[in-house]
Amino acid sequence: MAQRRFIQCDVFSSVATKGNGLAVVVDAVDLSDDQMAAFAAWTNLAETTFLFPPDHPEADYRVRIMTPTREMPFAGHPTLGSCAAWLRCGGKPKDPSIVRQECGVGLVEIDLTGRFPAFIAPETHIEPIDQGQLAAISSALEINLERIVHTAKLSNGPVWQLLELSSAEDVLALDSSRVKWPAFQAIGLLGAHQSTNECDYEVRMLAPSSGMSEDPITGSLNSAIAVWLNAQGRLESEIVVAQGTVIGRHGRVYIRKSDSGASEPGRIRIGGQTQILIEGTVEL
Repeated sequence: MAQRRFIQCDVFSSVATKGNGLAVVVDAVDLSDDQMAAFAAWTNLAETTFLFPPDHPEADYRVRIMTPTREMPFAGHPTLGSCAAWLRCGGKPKDPSIVRQECGVGLVEIDLTGRFPAFIAPETHIEPIDQGQLAAISSALEINLERIVHTAKLSNGPVWQLLELSSAEDVLALDSSRVKWPAFQAIGLLGAHQSTNECDYEVRMLAPSSGMSEDPITGSLNSAIAVWLNAQGRLESEIVVAQGTVIGRHGRVYIRKSDSGASEPGRIRIGGQTQILIEGTVEL
């Protein structure tokens, strides 16, 4: 057992406790897989991260991302939260404008130059959704098929079954408790807000998470959606996504695409605020 630096933060919200909570063990060297899994189960948060010195020569740190039941190769709010915790504890990136995180999908860059820190959306595999799964999801959630405008199966580490509905109101009206687990993989729901709303889209992610039937705010899903929208030619240069509304959160994800004239055209940034709520040490 040793005292290790520890931070608990709240990601993707300007209001503390209204985002998605994350536990970060900043000094995780020498922890075993079993110790990390046990601690992640104990925190009972959607994810707990453990930071290590990097193996890759270009990385600033290496992260392992644990849910209460399994390890994730990549996740969005753990990426931004881990970066914020690493910087808070004195981390100095090799490039002052970019933090390079090493994780299960390779190197993920976090751009520090914008309004909020933003990770660069990793590669996303896009394919048609299985029609049997689509029928089962729409039946379970009682979605009128006429209200489904687009579907896709997206993979950027996690795998998402995405249904785009006719409006944000359609997305907000669904009862997530009707989905029984583990009959489905994670379900993403997307609907556009009217132009008068502060946000462009409403997103929900249905999957068991810390005893809840849906995730508060999901950076990796929003990243996959942004890549998918961009592939369809429908991603504006900047959009704001709301998530967590139905479960009392105030999630805001800021998505920004490089202009065609930029030095790195087509790179998509997924950003948001992180609030540090608890800071100290943990005996682990």
